[in-house]
Formats: sequence, structure tokens, C-alpha cells
Amino acid sequence: MQEFLGTHTPRLDDKGRLFLPARYRADLSEGLVITTGQENCLYVFPTAEFHRISAQMAAAPSSSKNVRDLVRVFRARAHSDTPDRQGRVTIPAPLRAYAGLERECTVIGNGNRLEVWDTARWDSYLDEVMPAYSSYSVETEEVVPGL
Repeated sequence: MQEFLGTHTPRLDDKGRLFLPARYRADLSEGLVITTGQENCLYVFPTAEFHRISAQMAAAPSSSKNVRDLVRVFRARAHSDTPDRQGRVTIPAPLRAYAGLERECTVIGNGNRLEVWDTARWDSYLDEVMPAYSSYSVETEEVVPGL
């Protein structure tokens, strides 16, 4: 599996289907899982990657309420799909509502997953985080490996 990178701006059609970026269709052709992400976006994982992460979550201490909450939300809205011949996947209505998806979408590559954002929400998010990104310093911030 290649690393998911870049920014793409597909649109949802009237049936709630999204065209996956062409460069990632081969990696997702065997199936994918869409679920709730953080900051009101959706996470799209190749099926095998979703199961790997889900297994890691199962190893976390279920005695922690925070762990139980996170695992429940991650799995409860998970939706399996296989792209059609045109590279489209259907995003179920509850997931579209969670992410505020109507028509204009931004799909970003984020390593092991794609993230699907409402374009206006993505633009607002970037406006909020870019100043901190631009001024990041290991002297003042949590250390991010590689930066």
C-alpha cells in the first residue's frame, strides 16, 4: 500500500457518492471502510488497515471509559464499501451529516488513510492551524518526529 498524500476536491453526487482520487483507486479497489474521524471529518481506510487498527484498539484496556468511548464511536459508524467501476463510493447519510458533507468536498491523504472534509470546514481548519504550523518549534511545542 502506498502512502496517501495530497489534496483533492471531488464533489458528492445527488446519491451521496464520492469519486475517489484516481491515484488511490487501486489501493482501495479490494474494499474500504469509512468511519467517523476527528474534527468532524471522515476517515477512509483500506479494509485491511481498518482491521489492523481495530485489532490494536481491542488490545487497549476496556476498563478505561475514554478507550471504550473512542472504540465505540470508531466502530459504530464504520461502513464497508467497494468502489464501483467509476471509482465511486457511497457515503451513508449519518456519516455525511456528521462531517457536514453536502456537495463540495476536500479529500486529503494522511498516511494510512484518506480524510474526507466539507471544503468550507477544511478551509476553516487550515486557517486555524496554519499559524501554529508555521511557527512550530521543538523548544515550545510537543515534539513531532521528523519536523
